[in-house]
Amino acid sequence: MVVVAPVERYHSHHIGALQEPHERIDWRPEQPRVERVRIKEHTCDCKATFYELCQAAGLMFIRRTHRQMGEVIVHESPWVVAKETQGLWLRLLMGSAR
Repeated sequence: MVVVAPVERYHSHHIGALQEPHERIDWRPEQPRVERVRIKEHTCDCKATFYELCQAAGLMFIRRTHRQMGEVIVHESPWVVAKETQGLWLRLLMGSAR
């Protein structure tokens, strides 16, 4: 008889508690701009809202996905150069941007 251990769910980053004051991210509705998007990092999807650091067409952006009562709403930060978005990603993770 083979005993299989239960698979533990992997948890990724969790964003920090929201700091005051904090930077407000200019969230915009998701737009189908390119055929492929590479997800570089992501936060844990164990919460109703999770985030992905994305790269496409030489630019980076953050995708925010919110799930509520069977509905999924997706927004994106502005598409800008990698250095800007990576800084914003770190501020989001630390709670100093939302």
